[in-house]
Amino acid sequence: MVFLNPGFSGEPFWVGYSDFMQAAAADLGVELTIVYGERDPQRILANAHAVLAGPELPDYLIFANEMYLGPELLRLFAGTPVKLFALHSTLTADQRALAGGPRQQYRNWIGSLVPNDEEAGYLMAKALFAKVGEEPVNLLAFSGVRHTPSATLREAGLHRALAEHPQVRLQQLVYGEWQRLRAYEQAQQLLQRYRDVRLVWSANDEMAFGAMQAALEVGKQPGRDMHFSALNNSVEVFQARIRGDIDVLATGHFTLGGWAVVMLHDHHAGQDFAERGGKDRVARLFTLVDRRQAAQLQGRIARKGYGIDFRRFSAVYQPQLSDYNFSIEALLR
Repeated sequence: MVFLNPGFSGEPFWVGYSDFMQAAAADLGVELTIVYGERDPQRILANAHAVLAGPELPDYLIFANEMYLGPELLRLFAGTPVKLFALHSTLTADQRALAGGPRQQYRNWIGSLVPNDEEAGYLMAKALFAKVGEEPVNLLAFSGVRHTPSATLREAGLHRALAEHPQVRLQQLVYGEWQRLRAYEQAQQLLQRYRDVRLVWSANDEMAFGAMQAALEVGKQPGRDMHFSALNNSVEVFQARIRGDIDVLATGHFTLGGWAVVMLHDHHAGQDFAERGGKDRVARLFTLVDRRQAAQLQGRIARKGYGIDFRRFSAVYQPQLSDYNFSIEALLR
């Protein structure tokens, strides 16, 4: 298998994501190669061309629809024996109207696995709003890269929660592009403009930390004067959740790639994942974790192989499985 990782090769989230995939591959006897796109669409396409021109084609190519490159990758590998699998983000409804879905127009596109991003945005917002009860309160929101699938879906979850809580007033939503420095600079201006903000919703952890730094500089104490949500699995964010600087933390999607390796391993062995939950899957991996769970996850992530035998989740080794039902429960035991 080859994974066209869209992230930076030094980016903690995508590096950890890849590490979980490699742990699954090691347990299942899969040869997995990961190439980083460095968040550059041209680099991602160049990596795909290199795979195609290599001495031996992989059995499976795993790609993300970040920067909406999915249809171009499908066209590039059309007619080859390589089986394609969309991971983390799949084709949008507009893209599918032209390209079709898995096993349709592109027969070698066999499936997709994405996280419950909309639900994550919603759960974070609901838990954040609960910190202040029913009193009127002002909110700032930091989303990722405009119009990308993960950012758009998490925003949608936020807006669903806002519709249920009219006492929460969204003062402004900005695009921090997943970056701490950008969110910090934005928050410096926003906290001058909206001095009575008490809630900050962030679509990832880096932007939450940028906004938190700006809040500290104007004398606001996280967890007391202002309440922050975050999403991810960095050691830093787990520690912030344990301290209480982060009030609401969603995590779990860093495991997604490992579960994809399990599904494709089984597919190669003749156990089609389409018969165990469908070819297009939304995995409900995002979970809100409390301080104790954050500490537990921090310890499990530090262990080699995460303390998991991935064969426990494979239909090849567990033929009685009727559905995969992936979750992070295995890391919380």
